Amino acid sequence: MPGLIGKKVGMTSFFDANGKNIPCTVIEAGPCVVTQIRTVEKDGYAAVQLAYDETSEKHASKALQGHFKKAGTTPKKEIVEFKNFDTTKVNLGDTITVNDLDLKWEENVDWVDVTGISKGKGFQGVVKRHGFQGVGGQTHGQHNRLRKPGSLGASSWPSRVFPGMRMGGHMGGDRVKVQNLQVMKIIPENNLVILKGSVPGAKGSYVILED
Repeated sequence: MPGLIGKKVGMTSFFDANGKNIPCTVIEAGPCVVTQIRTVEKDGYAAVQLAYDETSEKHASKALQGHFKKAGTTPKKEIVEFKNFDTTKVNLGDTITVNDLDLKWEENVDWVDVTGISKGKGFQGVVKRHGFQGVGGQTHGQHNRLRKPGSLGASSWPSRVFPGMRMGGHMGGDRVKVQNLQVMKIIPENNLVILKGSVPGAKGSYVILED
């Protein structure tokens, strides 16, 4: 299977054969339910819609309640479409687990891509947002300019700030994909996938795994 919806549990670490401590991220991947199968004849494209994580009926609209009942499942919180599924091998209402990803982690030869929403950090200045060094020391009257952006452009021409100028603003809360994370271990009885390195998002946030 080409993908699965999961939830970021947190981080841990492994020791390799050389005694090196490797930081890892633990993801609860699935089980997911097939709630819709898109076809080229009906929808114009082929895809499989998966749903993950239980929720109560009062938190689902009437339209979504009917959508989930058609698939023979309870309401879910997260819905994602995957376009690389073989639509002939899945049926409406099927349950997809981490075992269906067919990852070869024992030989340490499998990698996955993970997509998530990065942590929101609110409004940040140029030092934190873009890595500016600040204007400089406290000489020549610069006692209050340590974290300022400095000059933004010329005055007489163009008399404006060019688009794309790196300035302070909203930071985080973006959709981020991290590619080629090595699969360190899979614990199928708990639906857990352990990946080498970091994954975007806070603990408990939803992520998308793509094989």
